[in-house]
Amino acid sequence: MRSRVRIFLAAIAVAVAGGLAATAVSRAQVAAPAVAYTADGKLVVPKDYRTWIYLSTGMDMAYVEGAEPSQHLFDSVFVDPAAYAAFQKTGTWPDKTIMVLEVRKGQGRGSINKVGQFQTAKVGAEAHVKDVARFKSGWAFFPLNGDAPASALPQNSPCNVCHEQHAAVDTTFVQFYPTLLPKAQEMKTLSVAYLAEEAQAKNEKR
Repeated sequence: MRSRVRIFLAAIAVAVAGGLAATAVSRAQVAAPAVAYTADGKLVVPKDYRTWIYLSTGMDMAYVEGAEPSQHLFDSVFVDPAAYAAFQKTGTWPDKTIMVLEVRKGQGRGSINKVGQFQTAKVGAEAHVKDVARFKSGWAFFPLNGDAPASALPQNSPCNVCHEQHAAVDTTFVQFYPTLLPKAQEMKTLSVAYLAEEAQAKNEKR
C-alpha cells in the first residue's frame, strides 16, 4: 500500500511540475511584442526602451556642414532585444524591429566635472520601426512626444529619404553602431549605396 501511495504522489508531483513548465512556456510565447499600435494606427510608445539594448551615443552630430551648435546634444539609440538577437545571427533587421533615439542636453561643468560633457535633460525622442506590411518602404519614423501615441512621418519625409540613401544596413545607420558594424561586415549585409560612399570617401582622401 505504501509503495502505491508513493507512486501516486510521485505521479502527481510530475504532473504539477509539467503543468507549471507548460504555463511558463505559454506565458513566454504570448509575451507582448515591442511594436504595438492603437486602433487608429498610432505607435504605442514603449515605456521601457531604456532597458533595451544600447547601441551607441553621438554628440552634436549633423549630416550637413554648418556652424558649431550653441547647445551640445547627445543622441543615444536603443533597440528591442529580440531584434538585436536576430541581427547577431543574420546581420540585418527582422520585421517588427523598433529603435528609439533619445536626445539629451549636454553640460560641461557640474558636480566634480571640470572638462568634457555629460548628459542632462531629455529634449526629444524618435522611434524607427520596421513593419513591411504597414509601410511602403518597410520602415517608418515616429516623433515621440512623451507617452502619447505617435503618428508616423510621411514615407517621403527627409528622415526616410536620408536613411534610404545613406544607411549601412536596411535603412539604419549601422555605420554609427560600433557593436553592429563588424557583424554586418562579416555577414556581407552592407548596402550598395553605403559601400559606394565609403569607397568614394577613401578615394578623396588619397
